[in-house]
Amino acid sequence: MGAGICSAQTAPSQPGYSTVYCSGFVSDQKVPDATRLVSGEQSNDKITFARGDYVHINRGLEKGVRVGDRYSVVRPEADPTDVPWFKWQAKLMKAMGTHYLDAGQIRVVNVQPKIAIAEVIMSCDYMQRGDIVLPFQERPEPAFKDPGTFDHFAPVSGKPVAMVVQSRDYQQSAGQGNTVYVNLGTEKGVKVGDYFRIFRYQGSMAEYAPQTKDYQDRLYGFGSSPGRYNWNDLPREVLGEGIVINVSRNASTMFITYSSIDIYTGDYIEIE
Repeated sequence: MGAGICSAQTAPSQPGYSTVYCSGFVSDQKVPDATRLVSGEQSNDKITFARGDYVHINRGLEKGVRVGDRYSVVRPEADPTDVPWFKWQAKLMKAMGTHYLDAGQIRVVNVQPKIAIAEVIMSCDYMQRGDIVLPFQERPEPAFKDPGTFDHFAPVSGKPVAMVVQSRDYQQSAGQGNTVYVNLGTEKGVKVGDYFRIFRYQGSMAEYAPQTKDYQDRLYGFGSSPGRYNWNDLPREVLGEGIVINVSRNASTMFITYSSIDIYTGDYIEIE
């Protein structure tokens, strides 16, 4: 009983700091990349940097850098395996823009004319030479809604529909606590703090994974319905929901707050 009470009292009311600042983002606008991480201490035999390390950036006093300045470190990334899970994945991702990984944050501790030395104060991922260094900007930390309001049989909202196109770490399945990217952004009125409902149609054949046609209503030796039902004839299955923690013109970063089963890239979302 004690554990249950403690869990209820400590249930988060909003995404944690690392969830918001390590989520990554997708944008069709190129991120300014003039300022870069160029090296760091122990670079004779060290190729990655993490919290507590000292790194060097290619801007110093001549460019207005000052001790105490804080920066975010990001880099563009793509799925290294480049193996699509569903038919439109590559096309949708291209339309959404470039995936930028959040590597972490640094703070300047020493400034020289052309170079500044900064300490890595937060690590989301390893940092490496060539990473993009951006002036730090606060990100909103939206409030969660009551998880008890999830409706497994929610009716269609009638609002814009899109897809789960990619996950933060490129795995094809995700669940509660994971971050994914969807092809819906400010152009369709999405804003930070909005909730997306995640759902799936039975019998959809969009996935490249091996599938059996008509599995949803008939399979030899295991019964069949008296009539045929296509993917859009049966009720959709509501899988979970998530909150928007970052948004650009054509894409949103969604943190999954609840899932009843595994969610896959290619599953649908709608604004609640």
